[in-house]
Amino acid sequence: MTAATPCLRHWRGWVEAAQADAWLERLRQEVPWKQESIRVYGRRHAMPRLTCWMADPGCGYRYSGLENAIEPWTPLAAAIRRRVGEAAAQEFNSLLLNYYRDGRDAMGWHADDEAELDPEAPIASLSLGASRTLRFRPRQRGTAPTLAVELGHGDLLLMDPPTQRHWQHGLPRRLRVETPRLNLTFRRVRLPA
Repeated sequence: MTAATPCLRHWRGWVEAAQADAWLERLRQEVPWKQESIRVYGRRHAMPRLTCWMADPGCGYRYSGLENAIEPWTPLAAAIRRRVGEAAAQEFNSLLLNYYRDGRDAMGWHADDEAELDPEAPIASLSLGASRTLRFRPRQRGTAPTLAVELGHGDLLLMDPPTQRHWQHGLPRRLRVETPRLNLTFRRVRLPA
């Protein structure tokens, strides 16, 4: 792969709509959601979404200066992990859940390239709820055009290596969206030796 092309696999409607509806509602209710705050240019700001970090013991994860407390896998999250792992041919040991309450909630440009993450493992992203656009731009500006992937209810997107090394992604605001979206991003954390 070159920096000119992100390595993505997108399955539209990977989860049938009725099943995706049930997962969305159950996860909204049973996940211990938090609204963290992060420091940007020396000032603290509430993140424009709710989050939860579920992981196997020892799978710590830091981003944007946050040390995420490990929550135990709920039965539903564990079942979804198995299904996503089979589709990706990958064992995932952690999950970052993002709850976008409506189109005002967003995610800025970033790459999932923290030292804890296994750079040889894909990141699997399952979308439930409102359709939103995930945008990609090359980390080295001017080397390729920005791309957009519309992620609908029940879609599964795999971001294969070395996408995170060459590309950033973000979820811009979409003010006309009034319904929620959950994004489940399954990852593999490197355990300490």
